[in-house]
Amino acid sequence: MKSLWRRIRAALRLAAAAVVTLFAYLMALAATATGIFSERVRVRGQGRAYQLWSRGLCRIFGVRVTISGASPRPPFLLVSNHLSYLDILTLGTSLPCVFVAKAEIDGWPIFGAICRSVNTIFIDRRLKRKLPEILRRIEASLDAGQGIVIFPEGTSSAGAGVLPFRSSLLELAVDLGRPVHYVAINYRVPEGEMPVHLSVAWWADMPLSEHLKNFLALPRIDCELCFGDEPVAAGDRKSLTAELEREVQRRFRPMVAAEEVERLLRLRQESPEELPAVLRKPGDRFR
Repeated sequence: MKSLWRRIRAALRLAAAAVVTLFAYLMALAATATGIFSERVRVRGQGRAYQLWSRGLCRIFGVRVTISGASPRPPFLLVSNHLSYLDILTLGTSLPCVFVAKAEIDGWPIFGAICRSVNTIFIDRRLKRKLPEILRRIEASLDAGQGIVIFPEGTSSAGAGVLPFRSSLLELAVDLGRPVHYVAINYRVPEGEMPVHLSVAWWADMPLSEHLKNFLALPRIDCELCFGDEPVAAGDRKSLTAELEREVQRRFRPMVAAEEVERLLRLRQESPEELPAVLRKPGDRFR
């Protein structure tokens, strides 16, 4: 009976999410059209559409967001640790912003379309020659009065800790003399549910469909956004990156032991049949 209810809840959530997404998408398109007359009106309209979408989906998915510290007002540069596709929704509930996101999200059905409609900047980190173009788009967004969120880890993690920050996208902050804000994202789920590192964190090339099954089955997710007290400024990008990484680490609370993550990664190589389904590769075949 519990399993049946979980499936029903997941289906209802997906249906409700589709309705909210369509409405927010139409709002974002309308805001884009106003850019013909006023860039500022376009930016504000797209920001409102994104916040509506984020808040609506978080409510539908049972995500309760609490905030410590003060979130910045646009225009701003902000860095965050990265755990899941859920991050852009939880941050979007309190920040009118544009994200610098992995290029693969651009190809996702529905999700990618609405991200494009609110000017998400997609980056393929394998194509370093495109970095100057990405930096120009970030600068243009700041000039238009938008907030920019960067995930300097470069990928999402299991939540055992904060991965080393990459400094390339922070070069612009140094060049412009602009301080950088920071936030740490922390997730928790009710006791007895699928652990956070298997149901919320999206890492190690988890199949999206399998991960969504676990995510949508959760009755509730608690998210805390821990904003820093003051933005960080430095004379060079490596010092800036190191300081931001330290500050985010200070505010992050691990969701799983590093030893458990290492054990799961070993199983993937040695005995994938013993892995939870969400960590199995689509092509795995077992005897």
